[in-house]
Amino acid sequence: MRIRTVLLGALALGIAAAGAAPKPKHKPRPAPVAQARTEAPQPQLSLTVYNNDLVMVQDIRTLDLPAGRSRIEFPGVSAAIRPETVSLTAKGLSVVEQNFDYDLLTPAKMMEKQVGHDIQIVRINPATGVQTNETATVLSVNSGVVLRVGNHIEALRDDGLPTRVMFGAIPENLRASPTLSVTVDAETGGPRQVNLSYLGNGLSWDTAYVGLYDEKRDLMSLQGWITIRNSSGTSFKNADTELVAGTINTTFESGSQNYARNNATVRAGSGEHRNADALGDFYTYRVPERVTVANQQTKQIAFLDVQGAHATKLYEYQQYGFGSEDTAQHVKVDLAFSNSDAPLPQGTVRIYMRDAKGDPKFVGESYLGHTPAGSDILLELGEAFDVTVQPTLLSTEAWGKAGHRYKMSYLLRNARGEAVNVELRQQGLYNGGDVEDESLKSRRLDAHTLLWNVPVPAHGETTLTATIEVPR
Repeated sequence: MRIRTVLLGALALGIAAAGAAPKPKHKPRPAPVAQARTEAPQPQLSLTVYNNDLVMVQDIRTLDLPAGRSRIEFPGVSAAIRPETVSLTAKGLSVVEQNFDYDLLTPAKMMEKQVGHDIQIVRINPATGVQTNETATVLSVNSGVVLRVGNHIEALRDDGLPTRVMFGAIPENLRASPTLSVTVDAETGGPRQVNLSYLGNGLSWDTAYVGLYDEKRDLMSLQGWITIRNSSGTSFKNADTELVAGTINTTFESGSQNYARNNATVRAGSGEHRNADALGDFYTYRVPERVTVANQQTKQIAFLDVQGAHATKLYEYQQYGFGSEDTAQHVKVDLAFSNSDAPLPQGTVRIYMRDAKGDPKFVGESYLGHTPAGSDILLELGEAFDVTVQPTLLSTEAWGKAGHRYKMSYLLRNARGEAVNVELRQQGLYNGGDVEDESLKSRRLDAHTLLWNVPVPAHGETTLTATIEVPR
């Protein structure tokens, strides 16, 4: 609507020409408590960012405070600050009261604060260029501005005529940016260092990994990127930044909890992993340089570079229960690699391989949860095109008092030009079960699962058979 343009121009002129406006009819406000200068010097900021939409801000400034009571204003604090977490400390200083003012200075807010008061309407005749000034009383700003001008009522219309509004002053509680006001009592006057800290929402981070797998040499390079997202309503400039990996328990709701499924297990590795430090049962990652994170900005920072990690491609098939499939089933492709030096924060791992021309091509991705050092990494990439398994239930009969004996056949086919090995898992053994007969030796993974490592020749097939007794 044009009303927004009109109000914006009105605010700019109203501030510049406040002296030309008539005195407001309302009573003047009482003088504030003595104000301490906080705009200079520039604060020293430190950010501790958590995964679950949470940030701890530390703001250190040196202020020259008078003895006794005064009010310190901290403009530019996070718009998503949690006021109950604010802590202000300084030598010889006690806190009396604190207020968080987040009613921001906008043309619309200026007009809202003038309801019942007088403003100046400035109109210019587009034909003659003649300017006229009228005093108007603001009656309402609901879905538009309603004014009393002289002895008639009118709406501030979007009629194409050049119109401005001038205000007498800026209301005391409107702020250009979110502002924390703290009334303090100082034992003595003079400069001192003041440390402000608080928790807030709207700042979070996660990790993305990019891996390049060399199948011929069974080697992989892995890069890690930290992504910081700021939707707090405030920009943080030149901040010393640390990132905390792990799930921190909080008693308030967060807007961007990460409920992604962990479908990878990891062993951390030989390579460079910057600044991972223990913090109790969590880990922190220090960004090597101070960073500026603007409001509504997504920033990426490199933090991990691993070269030459040993990696192996695996084929996997899981059979749930005992039954037949009418068609052959494609096996899953996994990538296993080892890396044993440091923990890895949660994030998505994207894997690339080079094609016949040497160009990297995307071949799959997997989500990785917070992973301790010394874990085994197994990334699920997708389904193999040329390797299939077709299970068939050959027979079933009663066994024991309430069990069954299943005779299974698994036909594995490989259309690739090289031999492959398929890890075939049979689940559904319930309370243990037993293998009566099998064409390849199995390994028991747990009480419910058997594992066979089945070799399948190039352009060939292998049939695995097994008779399994399952109690009930």
